[in-house]
Amino acid sequence: MAADSHSKQRILLVTGLSGAGKSTALQVLEDLGWEAIDNFPIRLLNRLVGASADSSRIAIGVDSRTRGFVPAKIIELFKKFEARDDLEVTTMFIDCGSGELERRYNETRRPHPMARGRPAHDGIKAERELLEPLRRWADVVVDTTDYATNQLQQVVREHFAGDAERTMTVTVSSFGFARGMPPLADLLFDMRFLDNPHWVEGLREQTGLDDAVGKHIAADPAFAPAFARIVALLDEVMPRYAAQGRSYLNIAFGCTGGRHRSVYSAERAAEVLREAGFSPTVIHRNLGSRPADPLERR
Repeated sequence: MAADSHSKQRILLVTGLSGAGKSTALQVLEDLGWEAIDNFPIRLLNRLVGASADSSRIAIGVDSRTRGFVPAKIIELFKKFEARDDLEVTTMFIDCGSGELERRYNETRRPHPMARGRPAHDGIKAERELLEPLRRWADVVVDTTDYATNQLQQVVREHFAGDAERTMTVTVSSFGFARGMPPLADLLFDMRFLDNPHWVEGLREQTGLDDAVGKHIAADPAFAPAFARIVALLDEVMPRYAAQGRSYLNIAFGCTGGRHRSVYSAERAAEVLREAGFSPTVIHRNLGSRPADPLERR
């Protein structure tokens, strides 16, 4: 009886021209939960494939530097893998225009593996001729000529993430400018334009987590329109960050002391993000700090 498709070991052969982006593709696959192996000796592939049930998805990188690299023999071997009921085999070929490859090699000053002392152009031409059978045979061909690194990463995720794509970890924090800037903020919003509850009798000892402080901040005519623009910006950029494969995103709200306006704004932003399907972690860096008039200049 044929193996169920869910129980099959997935084998992805990743090959292509040197400098086209194979290493980047393998790194993305590893981030997506694939077991990524680069330049594994061809003669040992039979021992690797299907050997471990724990390795349900294996990405194998091969190119002209791989020991025993003969395209015809690789195709023959992987055709045998394709015929097996316990394996699901796919091949991805990373291509790139010769002019762009030559530019990359000139930029990095690295020798092309097949140039053998000659110009990079000669090595690229020889490798392209060698790999042409693999390119014709590949299930997926990705041309990176006009790609930035993040564009290649996105293409690989679109093809091979499946159910394993990691969700972006979002942190929303509050802080006080008077106590130092946060070192890792990706998006930072300065809330010091709002009326400062520190100078309001009865609110100084409270924080942005208290209802009275929240009502005071929300009643500021500047809060609602400004916060709406912040939410609109988050709606616009966060799906783009996620699509680019960002693992972490840190959103910071600052005020002078880090106890009132920034805390309330961070809590409101976290609520909006939860409604949008994210699960933000909320950190109030200076919430426990002592109120201090010299710090609260505004």
